[in-house]
Amino acid sequence: MAELIYDENGRLIFTEEMRKEYTILMPQMLPIHFTFLERIFNNNGYRTKLLTTKGRRIIDEGLRCVHNDTCYPALLTTGQMIDALKSGEYDINKTALLMIQSGGGCRASNYIHLIRKALKMNNMEHVPVVSMNMAGLEKNPGFKITPKFLAEMITAVCYGDLIMLVANQVRPYEVNKGDTDRLIDEWTEKLVKLKFSYIAFSKIAGEIVRDFLNIPYKPDPEVVRVGIVGEIYIKYSPLGNNDLQKFLESEKCEVYSPGLIDFLIFLSDHHVVETELYHVRYKKYVASTAVKGFFKSMQNKIIKAVRDTRFFGPTPFEEEKKLVAPYMSPANKMGEGWLLTAEMLDMISMGINNIVCAQPFGCLPNHIIGKGMIRKLRENYPQANIVPIDYDPGATAVNQENRIKLMLAVARQQMDIPAEA
Repeated sequence: MAELIYDENGRLIFTEEMRKEYTILMPQMLPIHFTFLERIFNNNGYRTKLLTTKGRRIIDEGLRCVHNDTCYPALLTTGQMIDALKSGEYDINKTALLMIQSGGGCRASNYIHLIRKALKMNNMEHVPVVSMNMAGLEKNPGFKITPKFLAEMITAVCYGDLIMLVANQVRPYEVNKGDTDRLIDEWTEKLVKLKFSYIAFSKIAGEIVRDFLNIPYKPDPEVVRVGIVGEIYIKYSPLGNNDLQKFLESEKCEVYSPGLIDFLIFLSDHHVVETELYHVRYKKYVASTAVKGFFKSMQNKIIKAVRDTRFFGPTPFEEEKKLVAPYMSPANKMGEGWLLTAEMLDMISMGINNIVCAQPFGCLPNHIIGKGMIRKLRENYPQANIVPIDYDPGATAVNQENRIKLMLAVARQQMDIPAEA
């Protein structure tokens, strides 16, 4: 068993020896993207396991370990990790936990401390918690993100965005049920073998689009197009939103979820905006401008890959930013900040008027720039059919789904689809 080493603050360090022996458990957020990340971690010498567990027991475990005033995503990720450690599936003397720290004003930066507190409560303090961050918040000799490793992860995110984008536009119309998901699995294996090549991204992206275009499909005028916005974990995670996408697809909907690269561009835009507005942090401005430019170039590759096909692509970041300018300042950056409102405006401009705004309990920024903006958007866009859905330990899936069904009933009325359809 690896020697336990602590820093001057009493934090258990993830050592190089642990890297060789330990399994690292990682919570899932986006199914396609995080499957890619799991493979990349394993290809880079880590033994990583992606947690895909669901069920009420995870919520109950979270409630036992975390104060019920804490935001719902923190409760879920903590509960999922502790539940996994208690399951008996893993040797807790050779298991570590991985958590992303944003470093911003959102409480996501503090999830890692809540997890450590939960471990202590359950007499598992010997389980190390690894922080994955780009802000230098915590360092571990056994976990290092090299430039090559980072490039692979960013490229994998873009492949995930592209596959999610085109798969969602095919799945409701496929002639042979399951073709879309089978093709996702095939491309997952191909991309692992190709090591998520950045150099060949444009070429491979074209091949991905071609393969999804070749899936036999039949247009259906009764399918309702629905966009999903909200707090980043809840809008993407099947655990967090009670399998929202599957539910919508079971109700004959085509789902549109903005890509993760949009959020990464938004994060890199923070320091650029700070310097432009307040004339501070000039060094970070230069670095952030370069990073933002790289992310935007990757987004442009996705846009180019679907151009001149029946698929539609994401709106360029700067265009989204212009859409939201009449509503709020770009300095509004806590949580999802102005981007959430911009995503709703972007969807409406694309003709996706039916929108689910996923609201986790305890996320104040999300309630302000999500639910708080709905009335204003409806005033300016009467066709906007937006429903805010609250996700918290006491909310039932039945109530959430009934509210969404009412939104879909309005959508079908607007589309002149008979109620029995």
